[in-house]
Amino acid sequence: MSASFADSLISNYSDSMIKRSAEADLQFWKNRIVPSNPGMVNELKYAAALVHRFHLYGDINDVLEADSILHVSDSAFGHKEPSPNMALVRNSILQHRFKTADSLLQAARAAGVKPYESAAAGFDVAFELGNNLVAEAELKKITDPKDYGYNFRHAKLAHYKAEVDTAIAAMHRASFLAEGNIFLQQAALSNEADLNLHSGNLQQANDLYVQSIKLAVTDLHSIMGLGWIALVHDKNDSLAEKIFRFVQSRTKAPDAVFKLIQVADQRGDTIGQKKYALEFIDQATLPAYGNMYNKYVIELYNGILHEPAKAVVLAERELLNRATAQTYAWYVWALYCNNKPAEAAKVYSNYVSGKPLEGLELYWMGKYMQGQDKGYNAGEFFKAAYKNRYDLSPYMVKDLKQQLGK
Repeated sequence: MSASFADSLISNYSDSMIKRSAEADLQFWKNRIVPSNPGMVNELKYAAALVHRFHLYGDINDVLEADSILHVSDSAFGHKEPSPNMALVRNSILQHRFKTADSLLQAARAAGVKPYESAAAGFDVAFELGNNLVAEAELKKITDPKDYGYNFRHAKLAHYKAEVDTAIAAMHRASFLAEGNIFLQQAALSNEADLNLHSGNLQQANDLYVQSIKLAVTDLHSIMGLGWIALVHDKNDSLAEKIFRFVQSRTKAPDAVFKLIQVADQRGDTIGQKKYALEFIDQATLPAYGNMYNKYVIELYNGILHEPAKAVVLAERELLNRATAQTYAWYVWALYCNNKPAEAAKVYSNYVSGKPLEGLELYWMGKYMQGQDKGYNAGEFFKAAYKNRYDLSPYMVKDLKQQLGK
């Protein structure tokens, strides 16, 4: 990636206009709310403004406040209007409360939500819960090549099916269809960049991240994407650290701290790794975040922090939230690391074997098979994981190269 672009971005960064606009919008709708006489429109707009501010600055309390406002509005209308519950569905997905999202969607449907919204949210909930046949059926209800929402969701399903080119093309169409709506366009561009990153198309990913950032500099996800390319492709750990620390200074979310663990990993700095791991755990396990960071916390408990018993507990909690092949793979690895190979084998056989997995899970299952002295199976998992190596930590990539003789 271009170090000069990153340096210029950080040196000249200004979000004052965006911040003022967001705060003005938020205060406008807040001031229109009459607590003694709850309504619908003002509450929905205020809740949306709070969630928008969360996307800008990462304060999860904004989402929790939005939820409170929406519950009040829903109660005031006797649970007979679908709009508050539909907003709560979106917020629940954002917070990785997927079964809650499903219950809220059913309530919204009972109240008479419009068919498109019902099918779109139906896809989102089913997809996150791992009910992929249901998700595909819901997606067919909104099939329209000229619709942003359809293309965005089609890309997610195609990626799950490992139809990478189809996924990228669909997300590209979504970004084109969103022109004029910066928030939607950035969502599509950054996701298209992520898909290219997964596939090893680093230059294309870089260009898409830059394109999104140029629309609005508050796209911290894309800025971190540039930092990740600097780290895992360019091996420029100093630039990566600069970018991640900059993002850390602009948001209350802990994501950038996790990336600093990877910087320390690249440097072979085990003391720094543990320091950042503990810092991330302190933030990511705050009650306000609920299940949002379970995947990363499990990774740290099984790895750097060497506390697999905690990983098992957290993996079991995650399975109560969504029982997918991915989350079962987390559970298998946690059980194995906690010296429970018989339980791990049973879970693997029943819920993971033969299912589509992503880079991290492929790597873990490779290590699991290696521990079971199943060299061929381990090698197949390692080969698949290596294709997704830009999703993995520097240590994992180094290990994969050794395993595969690269």
